[in-house]
Amino acid sequence: MGNIVAIVGRPNVGKSTFFNRLIQRREAIVDSVSGVTRDRHYGKSDWNGQKFSLIDTGGYVKGSDDIFEAEIDKQVELAIDEADAIIFMVDVESGVTPMDEEVANLLRKVKKPVLLAVNKVDNNKRLENAVEFYSLGLGEYFPIASTNGSGTGDLLDALVEALPETEAEEETELPRFAVVGRPNAGKSSFINALIGEERYIVTDIAGTTRDSMDTRYNRFGFEFNLVDTAGIRRKSKVKENLEFYSVMRSVRAIENCDVCLLVLDATRGFDGQVQNIFWLAHRNHKGIVILVNKWDLVDKETNTLKDYEAMIRREIEPFTDVPIVFISVLTKQRVFKAIETAVKVFENRSRKIKTRQLNDIMLPIIEKNPPPAYKGKYVKIKFCTQLPTPHPQFAFFCNLPQYVRDPYKRFIENKLRKEFDFQGVPVTIYFRKK
Repeated sequence: MGNIVAIVGRPNVGKSTFFNRLIQRREAIVDSVSGVTRDRHYGKSDWNGQKFSLIDTGGYVKGSDDIFEAEIDKQVELAIDEADAIIFMVDVESGVTPMDEEVANLLRKVKKPVLLAVNKVDNNKRLENAVEFYSLGLGEYFPIASTNGSGTGDLLDALVEALPETEAEEETELPRFAVVGRPNAGKSSFINALIGEERYIVTDIAGTTRDSMDTRYNRFGFEFNLVDTAGIRRKSKVKENLEFYSVMRSVRAIENCDVCLLVLDATRGFDGQVQNIFWLAHRNHKGIVILVNKWDLVDKETNTLKDYEAMIRREIEPFTDVPIVFISVLTKQRVFKAIETAVKVFENRSRKIKTRQLNDIMLPIIEKNPPPAYKGKYVKIKFCTQLPTPHPQFAFFCNLPQYVRDPYKRFIENKLRKEFDFQGVPVTIYFRKK
């Protein structure tokens, strides 16, 4: 289980540059797989072997120049709530501003590690000027220049030093399902419809992560842990008007689960925020089930179920092999079907295919439809195997892996899905030299 690090600070101090610098090494590897780079404000990084998730809070505020203090306060409060450590970024060019002082006031009360990074320190004069940031009362500061990376090493050393020890996950064999989605889509109601009055069947495991309840669920012959992000600390102060909140809330739940049940409100459609959460789950290689809630409220003349489903599949291309279940938590319609589907997706995600069976099925398909010649070169695929990872990844060994293009990778992926049923699960395919 990784730690979450939030970067806070007012606009234009260089948070994004710093963020991109930290995640680029990994991101380049992670994202090239499916070409999905939807959400540039969340990424994974590591330093000295210590992995952590990074969230750039600045990327979630619209109209960032005339930003109101209230917005920044909200971001900082949320970061204080949700993150394990906070990097507070200021910039030496503009010196200490009233807004910086405001943020520092909030951060001084925090029990978590707060690291003050003074950005744009790229010459000695500026190094001297940085001294004034002692006045923020946050102790030592780290002079950095996020454009060329100077000073970031010291900052990261201090960061991983300060991060709490991550407890090893208790190895439970039980699948973990996370219920995610934007506010008011019906997540809590879905969980209540599941657990309902039968609360006594449920044993609450005291929050294994400090912010989402794990509920042991055992009914209809299924047993699993339900990671509930829905009922977390509803702060009246925080009007949930920013995409940022539901994304940040979802990050930890998604990283720590096997299957995400993405609940969306049929009357609002598959909007940007829901897509953000969808790609977040996809990028973490989690199983996904899309639950369309409040279907009973949709005007049926214009929207048939088929059209609605087709609309969602268009939005999630190229990863369209995802189950979509129409539910109504009010009438409890298909709530059981939703869980059944999640269990099925969990099985798909854990499926291990014997190498011999894989080759017996895939090689004849490849022989019939070999990769198209590229620059007059023919790719010959000799052998394939599934890698021993928690989610499905396959290696295909061939003479010229660099000549296999994306459309052919997709063709192979679709065949794998068809032959072995990976519905709802991201599949990664590598072509390697034997």
